Amino acid sequence: MIIRHQLCKAARPRLSEPVQSYISTSRDPYLNLSIEHHLLQKSPPESAILFLYVNRPSIIIGRNQNPWLEVDLSLTTYCQGLLSPKSGIFWHIDLVRRRSGGGTVFHDEGNVNWTVICPSAEFTRDKHAEMVVRALRGCGVERSRVNERHDIVLDQGERKANSDPEDTHATPYTDVSAFAARPLKVSGSAYKLSRGRALHHGTALLSSPNLKFISQCLRSPAKPYITARGVESVSSPVTNINLTNERFITAIQSQFSAMYGSTQAIQVDEDLLSIPDIETGYDELQSSEWTYNQTPQFTLSNSSESTRLVNIDLTARHGVITEASITPLAETPAETPLADTPMLELSALNERFTGMTLLDLSNWAGGRLSSPQDALYMEDEVVHVVEWLQKMLPMVRGSL
Repeated sequence: MIIRHQLCKAARPRLSEPVQSYISTSRDPYLNLSIEHHLLQKSPPESAILFLYVNRPSIIIGRNQNPWLEVDLSLTTYCQGLLSPKSGIFWHIDLVRRRSGGGTVFHDEGNVNWTVICPSAEFTRDKHAEMVVRALRGCGVERSRVNERHDIVLDQGERKANSDPEDTHATPYTDVSAFAARPLKVSGSAYKLSRGRALHHGTALLSSPNLKFISQCLRSPAKPYITARGVESVSSPVTNINLTNERFITAIQSQFSAMYGSTQAIQVDEDLLSIPDIETGYDELQSSEWTYNQTPQFTLSNSSESTRLVNIDLTARHGVITEASITPLAETPAETPLADTPMLELSALNERFTGMTLLDLSNWAGGRLSSPQDALYMEDEVVHVVEWLQKMLPMVRGSL
């Protein structure tokens, strides 16, 4: 505890220095993203900062993204065998909305997250991705390069030609022909500009055991039925770089020092929650209000489903249903007795749903059919509504 307290004290004065470097020993994504935001907000406008951290298994969505569109929320709070399919161990997965833009990413302990904060006048979207590529090439990862989307990829296939070793956008394996093997993504980026400051953070898939799980986790069953504002992720095939976290961190620190000047990295941890701004940010990131109710407007509709028994159209903004249209295909709506509700017409669902939060709706739908016998108390049309909502808006119990 004394060491942690000293580390915390040592970290605070460094905010005034022109070049700073921090490594978090915490695996808490809410804390690490809150530390990152604090560094962006409180550091001097001309300073340059490197922040490195590793999170426990977690899904991080962008500031303007829709969790129901991006993530399979039907996953239970604990996913069996996440890190070892035969272990039978249950692992917690956090769902976190970060403060920067960009797409959804999966973090685990085989992934190192890197952040560079610098003056916005010196910022470009490729500058620090190129820094990471130089670090990777220094570790022998010759296939690494920055692509046109500012991601870091590994070229596949046979070596075809020599290339300029200083060119971080091409490798001897780069092939732009129509039949070329698609490069595999190993690092995505997101950005935030704030009062003359620029934050660029990215992932580095080094040795994740969850590559197959990532694609499953980031595939929402509701996606074909949602029309949304906001930012939608672009799916890309991914792979591991096959480096240790320690070697990657050392290489990144070296490249950062070469760009901005030498600095000694300081370790930080949970003791930074004693800083009020970090504690406030930490609490906010964990709240349902931030995670779910910041979702931009979207419409959920079953109009493309040929097997529907009723028409379902719900429009939601900031997590609250603003319009609900549940209409039968037949001319006369059915009267519907629910297990614990007086006689309720199907058309009355529109009034019931309007103004309800999506979290309340998902819990309502999940609670309707908690057992197969519950369906006996409902008309077929209402069963259909409940089953469909249960699938599209699964119950959310805190974090994933």
